Amino acid sequence: MKAWRFHEVGGPEVLEIDEVDLPVPGPGEVRVRVAASAYNAADNGMRAGFLPIPVQLPHVPGYDVSGVVDALGAGVGDLAIGDAVIGFLPMERDGGAAEFVIAPAEALVAAPTSVALTDAAALPSVALTAWQALFDEGRLERGQRVLIVGAGGVVGKYAIQLAKRAGVFVVATASPRSLDAVRAAGADQVIDHTMSDPLDALEGTVDVLLNLAPITPEQFAANVAAVRDGGAVVSTTAFMATPGDDGRGVRAATVFVRPHRERLTELVALVDRGELTLEVTRRIPFGDLRVIHAEGAAGRIPGKVIVLAP
Repeated sequence: MKAWRFHEVGGPEVLEIDEVDLPVPGPGEVRVRVAASAYNAADNGMRAGFLPIPVQLPHVPGYDVSGVVDALGAGVGDLAIGDAVIGFLPMERDGGAAEFVIAPAEALVAAPTSVALTDAAALPSVALTAWQALFDEGRLERGQRVLIVGAGGVVGKYAIQLAKRAGVFVVATASPRSLDAVRAAGADQVIDHTMSDPLDALEGTVDVLLNLAPITPEQFAANVAAVRDGGAVVSTTAFMATPGDDGRGVRAATVFVRPHRERLTELVALVDRGELTLEVTRRIPFGDLRVIHAEGAAGRIPGKVIVLAP
């Protein structure tokens, strides 16, 4: 089978299409014929060698995947050959930028039926990140308020939708190019961060500050003033420390997405009920994976990109 792999860490040029043996699932595993994988910034970080995920080289990127179960390992009882599935694969194992991938059965759930199977690869890790940031780390509850800084990205728009569904008042910051999308996602108040400081535009305090933007540490620390005493600051920007305020009992938490089969199943159900809008910005052919890695190495890639299987 064909698979994109890197045999050493480095720039996008280390990615190569290799011809490798068809993998065989072990106990508790399944083989998936890949429909699509998703590009994530962490794929770029692992390939470049600056994200501390202990991958074994050569490594196949693409830990978000969709496809059809093709073979079962011993002991797999809740999946069947022919099942359409999506999954957030263990990041240290080979991913889905290939014709086939071996996945732990526990990493896979039934794919949404309301969207194309290829597009469904865009859902797992970003939607799980939004959920975990808001509710697991932020501990948001109905009737509370959240300020989402940098809400114009994919995680931000999922976070807005999930928070609104939970009865939370959402204040969101975005750049001019994302203002309409953030409003469409359901934010109650939208702040153009190029025109106003969030602290000046915010009325009152919030229970949770969720930072998704690469702001300066100084601005991040200043934004903590928006959080009520006893509230929380949550961030997905793992490259810098998340500030809190011990004197006011403001907790600080940094999110690094974790697998959660039951939660992913729930997110799929929300998509199929029309309560969560799946976002796919670009669909690229298999042969262009190195191109998208080059774009990611040069700067942030807007929206969500999926890589179609060969």
